[in-house]
Amino acid sequence: MSDHYDALETRDPAEREAALMAALPAQVAHARAATGWYAKSLADIDPATVASREALAALPVTRKHGLIEAQRAEPPLAGLNALALGDAAVAFTSPGPIFEVMGTRSDYYGGARSLYAAGLRKGDIVHNSFSYHLTPGGWIFHDGARALGCPVIPGGIGNTEQQAQVMAQYRPKGHAGTPDYLKAILEKGDELGLDLTSVRSAIVGAGPLFPPLRDWYGERGIHVFNTFGTAELGIVAYETHAQNGMVIAEDKIVEIVVPGTGEPVANIGDVGELVVTLLTPEVPLIRFATGDLSALTDAPSPCGRTNVRMLGWMGRADQTTKVRGMFVHPEQIADVVKRHPEIARARLVVDAVDGKDAPNLRVEAGLADSAFADTVAQSFQTVCKLRATVEIVEPGTLPNDGKVIDDVRVYE
Repeated sequence: MSDHYDALETRDPAEREAALMAALPAQVAHARAATGWYAKSLADIDPATVASREALAALPVTRKHGLIEAQRAEPPLAGLNALALGDAAVAFTSPGPIFEVMGTRSDYYGGARSLYAAGLRKGDIVHNSFSYHLTPGGWIFHDGARALGCPVIPGGIGNTEQQAQVMAQYRPKGHAGTPDYLKAILEKGDELGLDLTSVRSAIVGAGPLFPPLRDWYGERGIHVFNTFGTAELGIVAYETHAQNGMVIAEDKIVEIVVPGTGEPVANIGDVGELVVTLLTPEVPLIRFATGDLSALTDAPSPCGRTNVRMLGWMGRADQTTKVRGMFVHPEQIADVVKRHPEIARARLVVDAVDGKDAPNLRVEAGLADSAFADTVAQSFQTVCKLRATVEIVEPGTLPNDGKVIDDVRVYE
């Protein structure tokens, strides 16, 4: 039996990239023709020209806060759906709130690959403790398991004692849920004297998987596989037995951009905001900003999958903070950088001195000239309506952690 879900996972990277870029113009054309949202935002775009990552990077980013505002003004979905609401299988809401629909296509959210990578095969029973209540979480893995031919125990959340009893009865091999909930079920099983040793693979997401927790499961013979996904995108990346990052799904184009902008980071491995373009038809999201920080690697993986991998969740990209009563956004720092080609990277560090806010803009630039620092300070004041000191640092000095605004204030 193959270790890989299909041949797409082991393609030559150049072949994969060519296929993704070949599919991109048609998806942009579909989004523009079939949705009111992209008919407006991409009105001036010729889809045929969007056949490269450079061309994709020139398109506007779709952000969650924009969807929330638009859906309030134009319910239910603000024209984002190419799928008629009456043709949807299920209608959901997720935090925001953002409203979305699930189509009828098998494995709609792409959960099957992650389950397969975790060793689950046709006939293996999966206990699913992701929520089924209003949100897509439970359905992402339920639909993926059914696509594999795996029966599903629709546990949802809560009723821990009953869940332990049901698992003891059905003896599932797999479990899907948040990283910590399976631990609660297993401990309840121990308390009740139940045998829950059938579980061998746990597919987790929607929360941090800390190393001590992974070790705790390992001591019980359970392999844990992390995933990254959202209600809007489904599964974006999934962990394999190699446990060296999460492999990007085959039907998604992933970019890492400088937070607050739509501009890709300079190098693979640089930390930035995860932006995803879907190549599926029902809700054709183009450059959807997840708000999450991560980085990618293209180093070979022992699992044999050749796609780039996401190096875990590294925080939130929305670093907006208030300084002297004024909100400062990452977009504004990006604007300052654009005004000075000499700047490679910038980072606003907000500290407190004697109880007063003390913003310091640190910029990587070859110029260590005080006059240049004064010019940058003037740009910062113009853009942010605040004064800040400017510190010139050597190129490569700023940390590679995706932070554009670093609020280090501590008030005593």
